[in-house]
Amino acid sequence: MPLFYKGFDTGKLYEIDILVESEIILELKAVDTILPVFEAQLISYLKLTNKKLGFLINFHVPLMKDGFKKFVNNF
Repeated sequence: MPLFYKGFDTGKLYEIDILVESEIILELKAVDTILPVFEAQLISYLKLTNKKLGFLINFHVPLMKDGFKKFVNNF
């Protein structure tokens, strides 16, 4: 996703891992612990793209259900 500021292209790019049906952002990780910077990254993507729903998924957990974290923008 290109980053625009006041209508001008800044030349910066943000790379979303997976965008499902142009509505849901999936940010994929395989780390021992989810750091706040990963959550901030997903929240930034939601705000920049004006999407409502995002999931932070960590694959480095014994049970997959423990690796999902849901984020909602403007709710």
